[in-house]
Amino acid sequence: MSPVEVPLLIVGGGIGGLATALAAARRGLPAHVLEQSPEFGEIGAGLQLGPNASRALDALGVLDDVLPLAVRPGAGVLRDAVSGRLLTRLDLGRAFRDRYGYPYLVMHRGDLLDVLLAHCRAADGITLEAGREVVSSRVRSDGADVTCADGTTYRTRTLLAADGLRSGLRRHLSDDEPVCGGYAAYRGTAPRGEDAGDDVVLWIGPGVHLVRYPVRAGALVNQVAVFRSPRFHAGEAGWGGVDELDAAFAGTCEPVRDAVARVGRDRFWAMYDREPLDTWVTGRLALLGDAAHPMLQYLGQGACQALEDAVELGRVLPSGDLEAFQRARLPKAVRCQTSARPWGELWHTADPLLTAVRDRMFALRADDDHSELDWLYAGPGGPGPA
Repeated sequence: MSPVEVPLLIVGGGIGGLATALAAARRGLPAHVLEQSPEFGEIGAGLQLGPNASRALDALGVLDDVLPLAVRPGAGVLRDAVSGRLLTRLDLGRAFRDRYGYPYLVMHRGDLLDVLLAHCRAADGITLEAGREVVSSRVRSDGADVTCADGTTYRTRTLLAADGLRSGLRRHLSDDEPVCGGYAAYRGTAPRGEDAGDDVVLWIGPGVHLVRYPVRAGALVNQVAVFRSPRFHAGEAGWGGVDELDAAFAGTCEPVRDAVARVGRDRFWAMYDREPLDTWVTGRLALLGDAAHPMLQYLGQGACQALEDAVELGRVLPSGDLEAFQRARLPKAVRCQTSARPWGELWHTADPLLTAVRDRMFALRADDDHSELDWLYAGPGGPGPA
């Protein structure tokens, strides 16, 4: 069987892969996307999109379709999970939007994927195939070949890996494995109660945290309960069960316990990342999104960084300079990876002295002090209107 020739092949049809196809199409470049699952879809529920992600969605031409499906929270609120006491508040209103030029959004992951998918299907030059599992690949200085489980081979000038945390194409650059942090996350959506506002509310405590915010244009609330598993850290099998979930949150305040009682309990997600890579490019292959820089969730930047990758790839693909993509994106994405781990440790500390210092630090900051977020949210020109 002769190879199918495509100029740009993207493996992975999630948020990063579809966004990259759109970025290429906006530059007049045809793109072919392969997705392993039987259909294009997104696992999970809630998604936080900082203004860097909103900016990327605008560059992709999809922000106007995203906004009606999202919620613009008024603030990010941080509370102690045990006492319920307010620790600090981050104003996400007008001053925040003026500083970064774009809003902070929360929405359902599936809603974002549906918007990206609709734009891909409507775009000239984008072709999509689901049910295509890549089983082997070869990367050269002038192109790449990938072969799927059914024997179909694709030959391409440029191969982009958007195949997630367990990327098979990452093997061309590293033989590393995902790193499990020993935390389990139970998550899901529920009908929004009368007491639920528009804020993103985060409760943190020893070995636990709970985050809650509205999705589906405010019709539902997304809840994620995360805890450190003693069984995992003791090397035991069968870790992360509901009994550990309830035990971990037993000492928290009533609002947290009530929320945990209503969180989805049919399955949990183990929390993984990987060590940063020195390079995402080899030959005509480039990694993006979680294939390149999987990170723990504490900065809320997994999907955001994938969207930034997509926009930058759109800039460099006409010239074919994948190294330029890496130079532009690797430092920030790696900083997100390496910042997320200690940030999570700070949330979950059980050390009384460290907790006191942390809480004092939070208490001293003003609600409208956004300066420490500039590296994450500001555009190329720095803080200020886009």
